Formats: sequence, structure tokens, C-alpha cells
Amino acid sequence: MFRLERISNSPVLEPRRENQWEQGAVFNTAVVYKDGYFHLLYRASDRDFEALRDECPKAEKKFCSVIGLAKSRDGINFERNSKPLFVGQGVQEAWGVEDPRVTKIGDTYYMVYTSFGGRSWNDHRISLASSKNLVDWRRHGVLLDEVNKDGGLLADKINGKYVLFHRREPNIWVAFSDDLKIWYDHQIVMTTLPNGWETKKIGIAGEPILIEQGYLMIYHAVDDRHVYRLGAALLDRSDPTKVLARLPEPILEPELAWERTGNVPNVVFSCGQAVYDGYLYVYYGAADTVIGAARVALDQITFK
Repeated sequence: MFRLERISNSPVLEPRRENQWEQGAVFNTAVVYKDGYFHLLYRASDRDFEALRDECPKAEKKFCSVIGLAKSRDGINFERNSKPLFVGQGVQEAWGVEDPRVTKIGDTYYMVYTSFGGRSWNDHRISLASSKNLVDWRRHGVLLDEVNKDGGLLADKINGKYVLFHRREPNIWVAFSDDLKIWYDHQIVMTTLPNGWETKKIGIAGEPILIEQGYLMIYHAVDDRHVYRLGAALLDRSDPTKVLARLPEPILEPELAWERTGNVPNVVFSCGQAVYDGYLYVYYGAADTVIGAARVALDQITFK
């Protein structure tokens, strides 16, 4: 059993009013530790979008999401680029790009992200881009041409195949590919549970990472009151479709004022974690408005 401990009682990143593209929110972020820096690839919005959800999207944009880049040596104090790193292109990304999850496979970084077309509130697809340096990104298009979110790749191949975690609501699914293009053998990895904190839907946070016991999968879970928490499960290292253990209690939940109040109240939602100096650092969007940070010592991660 373990829980995440916040490394700051304040957000590590907040909206920047002078930048129109990130004045509404900065939240769900991937993280990569590279060359002595924590790199956040974070979702940013130009508008307070939750107030618009009672309306169906029209032809004109109500808000737009992009991906920004911020760097930090200590994991708390970040410097960020003044311009967005990655912006939407084409009809399927007309309302932007959301919730990036970055995995390094070999010498290449792969970013799985959500493409939001805005033709309806369910007009989202999982898409893929790749980079050698986290700055210059090449698009590879839509991965799954279906209503789908919360996608992320495993860093390791299993039996020579790429592994993609994704969500067909309300459960976490997995699929396999030989070429990162055609995905097959879709199957449920983990389901929601009744009468508790993970009843409505669940989805992966960052990519599952290999620890001594197997693959650690941090995931978000939503209850019937729409509270988002983080949980943890352990997957078999030779067959990550098998769940070996699942913690009965969340490892992080909305408790601080800025996690409980914002564009979407009562939300902690992670798209990434990084290992540094014996700790697992987890970055999370709070109330879909700001970004927080927490960590746990690797030797404290246990499912017993």
C-alpha cells in the first residue's frame, strides 16, 4: 500500500494571462526527465471551457487546446516557452489537441494525444506523433478511428508487438500492433468497480512503468459524483493484460482548494510520471485549471 505525497502545496504551473493560448487553463501533462530537466508537455486552453458545456459546439470555436512545453531542474520551479509547442491541424483537430502521454521507445519519443474536432462533444480520436528531441514533432495521424480517449504506449514490446492502452468507456483496454498503425486483439484490462470511488469510468494516467514487481499502472477513476482520483494497479511484466494487484484506496484525491475548485471541480488527473533519484514523480491536472506535483519513493511502492 502506498500514497503519493505532494511536493508543493501550490500549483507548479498556472494559467498565464498574458499568453492568449494558455490564459484559460494549463492542466493534463506528460512528463519526461531528460538531460537533467523535468520536461512538461502540458495541455493549455484559451478559454474557461467548462462554462460552455451546456451548449453543443457550433461552427465557431468556443475554446481551443494546444500543447505547451515547460522545463525545470528541481521539478517545482518551471520555465515555459512563450509559444505553444504543438497545435491542432486539420478537421479532426479543429478544436485542438489534448491530454498528451509521451513514451520513449528506442531513441524515439512517441506522443499519444487526443484530437478534438468539435463537431460534437464526443468528437475525439486517439492520434500519434513522434520526435527525437521533444521539440520537433512529426504527425502519424489517427491511431483508432473511433470515439476514444486516454491512450498511451508501453515502452517495451511484448512478444515483439507494440502495446497501446486506451479507454472504451467505462473500462481500460489494451491493443497490439506490429507497426504502430494497425491495432488488433483489443481486450479489457481493468473494469470499474461498484459502490465506491471508481464506479463511473477509469483510464490510464501515464504509461505503465516497469518496477521490480511488474508494470505499475497509475490510473484515474471517477465516481458517481464526478470526483476524479488516482489509483494504482500492478500488471504482469510478461503479459500486461493481466492485473496482479489493485489498491483498494486511491493514491491521490482532491483535497487542496485548487484541486477542489476550478474549471471542473474535484479533479486530479495525470497523464505522466517520471523516475528521478529514487522517486516516482507524478504530475497532474487539478480541477482542469492548474498543474500539481506529487511523488513516492520507489522502494515504498508495494501492493501488499
